[in-house]
Amino acid sequence: MLRSLYNRTMALADHPHALWWLAIVAFVESSFFPIPPDVLMIPMILARPTRAWLIALVALVASVLGGLLGYAIGAFFYDGIGQPILEAMGKGDAMLAFNTKFNDFGFWAVLGAGITPFPFKVITIMSGWTGMPLGTFVATAILARAFRFFLVAALLWKFGTPIRDFIEKRLGLVFTVFIVLLFGGFLLIRYL
Repeated sequence: MLRSLYNRTMALADHPHALWWLAIVAFVESSFFPIPPDVLMIPMILARPTRAWLIALVALVASVLGGLLGYAIGAFFYDGIGQPILEAMGKGDAMLAFNTKFNDFGFWAVLGAGITPFPFKVITIMSGWTGMPLGTFVATAILARAFRFFLVAALLWKFGTPIRDFIEKRLGLVFTVFIVLLFGGFLLIRYL
């Protein structure tokens, strides 16, 4: 089923309204859809490299707006359903402690999920659920998604088709290693 959804999403890259489809996919991927916008971005940029920056910008804006929907999902469903249940079970204080810990590292969580292959929707929903400050969430989402989408656009614009396999198979790993090293570096500086 996921392969069929992937193939249908890829077919949208050839559609006359591909930019609109990219915006839709980037929007819903940030809150509930399983296929990342890169699936559309890559063939769109390879087909028209001169539009690489526009394509990255559309993905960025739509992804951040979709992230706001994910944030709202977390905020409204938790407040209306999750919190009363947890309080009835005597777990309200435990969730407050979890929320504080998540928000202490919230910048890193949003940055990491926005750049790496980790599902961004999980972090957008958790950010709303834990009450992360909206300004922090939006700024970090813009930073992370801009880094990811514009890097992919730049690589495809510069190297074209030969870089496609690298992006599809290894760029997520490179992003993940980068975030781990960056986070590790800050921890070393903090504790040494």
